Amino acid sequence: MLQLIDNGVYLVNRETLVQISANGEVLPICGQVTDGLLLEGSRAETARQNTMAYQILMRHNTSGDPDKLKIRFDALASHDITYVGIIQTARASGLKEFPLPYVLTNCHNSLCAVGGTINEDDHVFGLSAAQKYGGIYVPAHMAVIHQYMREMMSACGHMILGSDSHTRYGALGTMAIGEGGPELVKQLLQKTYDIAYPEIIAVYMEGKPRPGVGPQDVALAIIGAVFEKNFVNNKVLEFIGPGIKNLSVDYRNGIDVMTTETTCLSSIWTTDDKVKDFYRIHGRPEAYKELHPGALAYYDGALVINLDKIEPMIALPFHPSNVYKISELNRNAGDILPAVEAKAQKQLDNPNIRFALADNLVNGRLRVDQGIVAGCAGGTFENLYEIASLSENRSIGKGALAFSVYPASQPIYMELIQNGAAAKMMAAGITIKTAFCGPCFGAGDVPANGTLSIRHTTRNFPNREGSKPGDGQISSVALMDARSIAATVFNGGYLTPATEMDLKPSAPVYAFNNEIYEHRVYQGFRQPLPREELKFGPNIADWPTMIALPEHLLLKVATVITDPVTTTDELIPSGETSSYRSNPMRLAQFTLSRKDPEYVSKAAAIDQLEKERRAVIKSAAQTGISDALQDLCKQVIRQTDLFEDTFDMLNTTGIGSVIYALKPGDGSAREQAASCQKVLGGWANLAVEYATKRYRSNLVNWGLLPFTVEKTVEPPVAPGELIFIPHIKEHLKTGEEEITALILSAAKARPLKLYLNKMTADEREIILKGSLINYYAN
Repeated sequence: MLQLIDNGVYLVNRETLVQISANGEVLPICGQVTDGLLLEGSRAETARQNTMAYQILMRHNTSGDPDKLKIRFDALASHDITYVGIIQTARASGLKEFPLPYVLTNCHNSLCAVGGTINEDDHVFGLSAAQKYGGIYVPAHMAVIHQYMREMMSACGHMILGSDSHTRYGALGTMAIGEGGPELVKQLLQKTYDIAYPEIIAVYMEGKPRPGVGPQDVALAIIGAVFEKNFVNNKVLEFIGPGIKNLSVDYRNGIDVMTTETTCLSSIWTTDDKVKDFYRIHGRPEAYKELHPGALAYYDGALVINLDKIEPMIALPFHPSNVYKISELNRNAGDILPAVEAKAQKQLDNPNIRFALADNLVNGRLRVDQGIVAGCAGGTFENLYEIASLSENRSIGKGALAFSVYPASQPIYMELIQNGAAAKMMAAGITIKTAFCGPCFGAGDVPANGTLSIRHTTRNFPNREGSKPGDGQISSVALMDARSIAATVFNGGYLTPATEMDLKPSAPVYAFNNEIYEHRVYQGFRQPLPREELKFGPNIADWPTMIALPEHLLLKVATVITDPVTTTDELIPSGETSSYRSNPMRLAQFTLSRKDPEYVSKAAAIDQLEKERRAVIKSAAQTGISDALQDLCKQVIRQTDLFEDTFDMLNTTGIGSVIYALKPGDGSAREQAASCQKVLGGWANLAVEYATKRYRSNLVNWGLLPFTVEKTVEPPVAPGELIFIPHIKEHLKTGEEEITALILSAAKARPLKLYLNKMTADEREIILKGSLINYYAN
């Protein structure tokens, strides 16, 4: 089904994948191989320039150095969880006008169900910003962010940067990257996105999916194969091979958007007449260009997928990589579920919650309570059309089982109405809702406590569906393809692969109607109205003041997380808390609330000592210092031998909090996973490695030191311990990558090796200044 090749491969004549052995022997992997196959010019250095990714990256690279890229993008995209903070940051850094197309969509906080007016206040702010600075504003319920970008902004050979991790338009010939908000701020200020040239992995597709196998099945198979192996982390996936022609564009988009869950950096696909038709249908034929690798292209590794052999898949809680064949789960549920439960219970780490998937077993068959198809992954036209085909003359029943679908844009919804598909679904009892990402991150269709929802969305992290563990709640999500979700619902909720249904392959004709956008979307690019005033609701707050990096740092360990991977949802919860994301301090009160409910109070107590320190320095008074601060100073002075007295130490040593996690940052691009730590007084993270480049970037841009440490059996630090980092400012200035810190204890300090690997000069300067805001202000 899938084959992973963890070393270099060549694509010959755009169809044959081979390796070359150490003695020069050609070793075929897949594709048509003929006698006398020649690999002229087979030096990897030359052939790697023939990938599509290389060509696109070089066209957008402004550095002149193919190894150290400085990228400028063609367009930007944000939704209503992130754009307020981005614009506030850019505004504080001197923004006058959006220099490139910037799309502001309203698809996350569109229910306006929490906090009174605060969600709609953000939408009003967004429109005023689009007017003032020259942006594109898509009102609520018009389209989810990525569907609008597919329909209206993608173009072959272009690059798009979005403040959402699922920014992926590779199937449309657009290299897209999801990053934290500060990276978009850099583009708005006409700066660059700086990365080392990434490895490129070939994803070679052959064969054709069977009826009933959908894009989510292929995507889950890929995620299950590569995630735990870290096979494509921060690399670019380049989709090639003869199997692509057997996939519709919607199908390709459905696979592509889920590549985020592999932790890759971006993706790009070969394009063909189907993509050309997509752009023609959407009224933008000029956006099409044929993309393909050169006659001989080199890749750093490969993933070979036989589409014929993909089966309907399910990702059980609590990660998209927890993948099983549905047929396998149906045969062996009694063996599989206990292992899943044990792993999940450890991940939840909450003795007050009983997680028991086996409660959903009926006569050995898993029965679900809810079905959802929504968002950028699920709400595409073809997914919903096929659900409609299965709905004819069927009913979801009158019991507790519910089924809702969310067309990803109003044009899709209109077409479903006009071709009768919507009527079929409604007649079967399916609820059709508007374009909204809520079911994907816990702000819509929250299941009942103890129930299981199957969803064609992007993620199934713990509590991401909206349950509140602090209140003893637990419900969960398994990811599946829309076709098998419909098959399951119409089989009374019993888990059923769509391949068991009588499916007739269909090729629905899609007609895109742009009048909806023409009548409603504000198009302000290149037409800024600088005299327009930004409209601030009472919840929209400026970022608090952030100081420059002190000479030394004293960090107190606020929490230690030993999970194999820590998601951004666990660092800052999604769902209704997102409504507060325009108010940095208010949102910060939810930081780590699902993993360590005491974190906020612990971090705040440490920050209070830092605030007292600054007050002492400002007043130059050495009297009236609290006992807590005095005791801290005495311990540092006694164990470091660096300071003459308390005032000397306070004058040069910042005090803050730090968290330790094995591998933090999987999941969302939202910057708040880092900024919330910062506004609570955080100065650093300690990790064995970072799950994604975007989380590490968020740390840097908010002035948090992204330290790594050696992997050990037990964490090298414990909650409450003090870490003293002498001369950290000087270490940053001189570019040192290995720093010796001291863990202070009641007896004797012990050394701790900290690493700041591969930090650019700009990244070091941002941390020295204290944040990206300070960096630009200076």
